[in-house]
Amino acid sequence: MFGRRNAPVNAPAAPAKSAAKRGSVAAKKPAPAAAAPAQKSAPPPAAPPRVIKPSNDSAAEAQPVEIGGRSDEYFQTKTTIFNALIDTIDLSQLSQLDTETAGEEIRDIVNEIISIKNVQMSIAEQESLLQDICNDVLGYGPLEPLLARDDIADIMVNGANRVFIEVGGKIQLTNVRFRDNAQLMNICQRIVSQVGRRVDEASPICDARLPDGSRVNVIAPPLSIDGAALTIRKFKKDKLRMADLINFGSITPEGAKVLEIVGACRINTLISGGTGSGKTTLLNCMTGFIENDERIITAEDAAELQLQQPHVVRLETRPPNLEGQGEVTMRDLVKNCLRMRPERIIVGEVRGPEAFDLLQAMNTGHDGSMGTLHANSPREGLQRIESMITMGGYNLPSKTIREMIVGSIDIVIQAARLRDGSRRITHITEVLGTEGDTIITQDLFVYDMDAGEDENGAILGRHRSTGIARPAFWDRARYYGREAELAAALDAAAE
Repeated sequence: MFGRRNAPVNAPAAPAKSAAKRGSVAAKKPAPAAAAPAQKSAPPPAAPPRVIKPSNDSAAEAQPVEIGGRSDEYFQTKTTIFNALIDTIDLSQLSQLDTETAGEEIRDIVNEIISIKNVQMSIAEQESLLQDICNDVLGYGPLEPLLARDDIADIMVNGANRVFIEVGGKIQLTNVRFRDNAQLMNICQRIVSQVGRRVDEASPICDARLPDGSRVNVIAPPLSIDGAALTIRKFKKDKLRMADLINFGSITPEGAKVLEIVGACRINTLISGGTGSGKTTLLNCMTGFIENDERIITAEDAAELQLQQPHVVRLETRPPNLEGQGEVTMRDLVKNCLRMRPERIIVGEVRGPEAFDLLQAMNTGHDGSMGTLHANSPREGLQRIESMITMGGYNLPSKTIREMIVGSIDIVIQAARLRDGSRRITHITEVLGTEGDTIITQDLFVYDMDAGEDENGAILGRHRSTGIARPAFWDRARYYGREAELAAALDAAAE
């Protein structure tokens, strides 16, 4: 988006149209006064994003990733021109225009301000400045270049001057920054207001989403001491499928075939993993095996699942209003799902008493339901389900809860993000039953990491079958006519 310098630095910018021709947007305030020619040199040319290696000194701080080749001088020039723009335009009139027209008006006025102030910059730099200012007024400001990059998985903003990104499983500091904390807070409010939510001192924590489904969390002052903290979990523009996970090495073709049969044969599935391990991505892949004629109802805190079937009902929780009224919890949604004639219920993340209602749905005719939760292993995931039901105030014996878990959940899939940044499916585990007060499970596939690392620090591991030839859901696969495929996949994995 940001090109290299292609004009002499001393070449003056082309004159823009007169502000008098845009009376609908230009304010009645006087136009910015002419200033002496800027003595500062133009910003350095833009360069592709690169990482400057830190020195060997352990105390040295890692240098930021350069996004667009912005310099301190560029930010000073941008701030000067932006302030002059705000003094010149009538924001109330601008808000009545559509985005494209408003962008054209802003560009015309900024061009004129650059001409009046005699700011010396190349055509490419001027175009970058115009785009940045349009993003500040109409879009997400400094976040726009980061949102446009498909290789970024997470954007983490720690106040106005510290923006981190995750690329390839590694977190990196960038040179992106906001004008001040007020601009950051304004962009946070712009994001959450699009989904009918609010964030301010009275309600400083908010979950929201971008139009493309990317998950957004905002925590504002006074809870966040150094300015608003904004976290965006980005979605790739192209939806990942199981074939992509095979190419990434997250799962073997045989393991993927087993997961396909699990999804197609309506086997109740729980996806477990830590933060950033790829649970939602895997859940999206698993839903790709659902037949098009099934009625699916999803319940999420922030709607981010990307189901492609034609008969999908998407539900989303709602926080309370200013008076503390109107809250709709995940449990309310799951309970209501049971009255909507669902064939499958998919819960984006199980984190509270709704676990009880999901288990009830799974063993009362809604086979093939799915959900995710945070846990470090399949067994810990089952223990967390038990803990969440207990915290919900249900006065049930532990044995009864465990029997309900065993009767509801058939498969637990464990996802993990390894220390080298890669994501792997580390376990495909069956839930067999109880023996006394203990839930019995058996692994079908596990990921071994005994081979160490290569010269680049990448973990050398492999998926292996545990040799189970007939899993507990064999009869289910035979009911759907998929037992031959299941046997072939398990035999191929055991070789």
